[in-house]
Amino acid sequence: MSSRILLVEDEPGLVLTLTDLLRAEGYAVDTAMDGEAGLTKAAARKFDLVILDVMLPKKTGFNVCRKLRQRGVDTAILMLTAKTQVLDRVAGLKLGADDYLAKPFDPAELLARVEALLRRIPKQRLIPVRTFQFADVKVDFERAKVSKGEQPVSLAAKELQLLRYLIHHRDRVVPREEILEKVWEYDSEVSSRTVDVHVVWLRQKLDNPQNPRYIQTVRGKGYRFTT
Repeated sequence: MSSRILLVEDEPGLVLTLTDLLRAEGYAVDTAMDGEAGLTKAAARKFDLVILDVMLPKKTGFNVCRKLRQRGVDTAILMLTAKTQVLDRVAGLKLGADDYLAKPFDPAELLARVEALLRRIPKQRLIPVRTFQFADVKVDFERAKVSKGEQPVSLAAKELQLLRYLIHHRDRVVPREEILEKVWEYDSEVSSRTVDVHVVWLRQKLDNPQNPRYIQTVRGKGYRFTT
């Protein structure tokens, strides 16, 4: 399957040129013409790489990059910038970008950067989740603060660890045995029933206990967090 790339760029001529260039190399390319549209697409669909211009209408590339990382989106990001100052390059990298390329650039150099990123960054790579939001639930794992709507939610330490692990491995079925090993560290007194109970508690506090939307059970296998 070809790698999927999202190009977020507001210059129509450059969008056409880069789209043709990337498709000629066999990549599947989607585009967005402003920061808000780029953020929406990158957060809603799975891409292997986002090529993100810094100077965009509605939201800058810096803001888009920051928002994606805050939401736990781990897609590789290559930033395009007309700015050549070191501070601007550093700013993008600190916000979570994986690489940058200054305009104007040679198409061959862009392809080389794209190939290097796709080769270097595993598709299943997940960045450490520090904050995450789904529906009206906001979680700050670093500060151990959770809210649903405007109301704070109290989670026990193990509930928070379990939620973080499931979110970190979102969209993948996580076996109970793996949860016991990674979250409970194979405590001899812990049974798989303990995992089930903690999942029930999380659903009661953050999801729909009768019809879970986010923390799903995969019968005979384990659990999967999905957005």
